[in-house]
Amino acid sequence: MKYRRDIDGLRAVAVLPVVLFHFGISAIPGGFTGVDIFFVISGYLITGSLLDDLERGQFSIVSFYWRRARRILPALIFVTLLTCIAALFILLPSDLHEFSLSVIAASTFWSNIYFWKRQITSRSMPSSDRCCTRGRFRSRNSTISLPRS
Repeated sequence: MKYRRDIDGLRAVAVLPVVLFHFGISAIPGGFTGVDIFFVISGYLITGSLLDDLERGQFSIVSFYWRRARRILPALIFVTLLTCIAALFILLPSDLHEFSLSVIAASTFWSNIYFWKRQITSRSMPSSDRCCTRGRFRSRNSTISLPRS
């Protein structure tokens, strides 16, 4: 499959609702629609590439994953390093441990399971011991509480 700028442009447009959601601007509740569209388009492109390899008799599972790694790992490493540097200046010492666990989970591609289990654990805490910030639950001992008026 030849490179198609139009499809690559659609992927960029699909990312926009996700970015806006994380900035608190969202016309579609949840911000998941952009992720879904991105995955559908990526699946289409990957399937086309696999079919081309199969037609030419050049398909190799090793080369398939090698191409994915060459594309994904540089961005993962860059963003992880940048985030770690920022975390040292932004996070409280009590939050750095939890952050380091999330870095390990992201670096080993287990972040979805890690955050899913964390969400289940935090929801099982008594409501007096947790607070909700933009849909994420955090323990009160790791959140700065402002006085109520």
